[in-house]
Amino acid sequence: MMNYRGQRVVILGLARQGMALARYLVRAGARVVISDRQPVEKLAANLAALSDLPIEYVLGGHPPSLLDGADLLCLSGGVDANIPLAQEARRRGVPLSNDSQIFLEACPAGVMTVGVTGSAGKTTTTTLVGRMLAAKDEGGRMKDEMPSPPSSFILHPSEVWIGGNIGNPLIAEVHRMRVGDIAVMELSSFQLEIMTRSPHVGAVLNITPNHLDRHGTMEAYTAAKSHMLLHQSAADVAVLGLDDVGTRRLSPLVRGRLVYFSGATLVAAQEGTFLRDEVIVFRWGRREQAVCAVKDIGLRGQHNVLNVLAACAISGAAGATPEAMRAGIEGFTGVEHRLEFVRERDGVKWYNDSIASAPERVVAALNSFEAPIVLLAGGRDKKLPWEDFARLAKTRVKCLVLFGEAGPLIQRAVEAANMDRAQYTLCGKLGEAVRVAAGKAESGDVVLLSPGCTSFDEFTDFAERGEKFKEWVREL
Repeated sequence: MMNYRGQRVVILGLARQGMALARYLVRAGARVVISDRQPVEKLAANLAALSDLPIEYVLGGHPPSLLDGADLLCLSGGVDANIPLAQEARRRGVPLSNDSQIFLEACPAGVMTVGVTGSAGKTTTTTLVGRMLAAKDEGGRMKDEMPSPPSSFILHPSEVWIGGNIGNPLIAEVHRMRVGDIAVMELSSFQLEIMTRSPHVGAVLNITPNHLDRHGTMEAYTAAKSHMLLHQSAADVAVLGLDDVGTRRLSPLVRGRLVYFSGATLVAAQEGTFLRDEVIVFRWGRREQAVCAVKDIGLRGQHNVLNVLAACAISGAAGATPEAMRAGIEGFTGVEHRLEFVRERDGVKWYNDSIASAPERVVAALNSFEAPIVLLAGGRDKKLPWEDFARLAKTRVKCLVLFGEAGPLIQRAVEAANMDRAQYTLCGKLGEAVRVAAGKAESGDVVLLSPGCTSFDEFTDFAERGEKFKEWVREL
């Protein structure tokens, strides 16, 4: 554990991650400075929440003077690691860190850490892993015929902690963790790119174009994801998606045990999970056990079958039995804003997939339905390719309702794919798009919000976008 007593630590970002980290560092004896580009009036609630702590604030910008006497610069997930202040910190030799890195440093010995990253499916998979690890069966021991996982950790913990990029910074809970617990953390590329520690079990689900507005190139984006594996030891486990070329290319970086999951290939020569006759099979050592049938999964879409396969491989590597995996799957119908059913009105079913902030996610959503689809897409573009989406939308979408800053850009993509002009319409904001979609949809149709873009042109985040969408749909 790092000794922060007397250290001057600068935190950029006064939101959930920054606030949790500030509380931890003050408790650890650090002299904490928080800087946020927002003005004080926009941050009143968060400032009030930390009013009991001796923190210095610099609001409205990130001046270079923040680094004077600084021992550490911590970036919240929404802060670009290449902003001028971060570049100046590197020039001065001030190290960079974040709440996830500090959590891994502070995590008590005997607490197993599990990390999940990927371009899509992180939150669903992380949630499933947590459910599986929390599902103790018969005292929580592995079945006699199954080998133990490659670690000295206590199997099946006293408590499972779920957090990270999923919404709960685990640094806020680290002081409550004890030997035998497991911490399951979702990690984004933004967090990983400056991290120099990796979880004991680290999973990379997939690597496809995403966040290129921030990382610039696929090479830089992939390099950020690879940090999940780079700092593991020979005693650790890496879990990779076998069907995804981006993750397969990371296999030479694996330091310890390699586990795969696949929806297309029998993992016969490797450990992991795969499908055999529409049944999920977990292979560990030389032994195999069935987990459940695909038909028993309560999630829509083939992409969610992959998420379940991934969760089984990850939780199995962390000590879960097939029985516990099955218990975690049972009754799980998904996470909010991910193909979430909102309501049925006049025979039309409305779904909220606000989390879909990349065209590839929209493709997965479209492939999850058989009914005619009225699709709402738009927001702020991340400089991602739209060609594959446009080709599928031409044949799969009954009506495309475009909105937000990226509306005209997506329109150009579907025009290039020769979509019929009568198939798409351009709106201003999401509220208008909901009303237009309601007028276009007929009984038997699905209306799907799957934007393919970020929400930042109109909303704080995808969750606010999804909540407003549901509110407007219920008001119809």
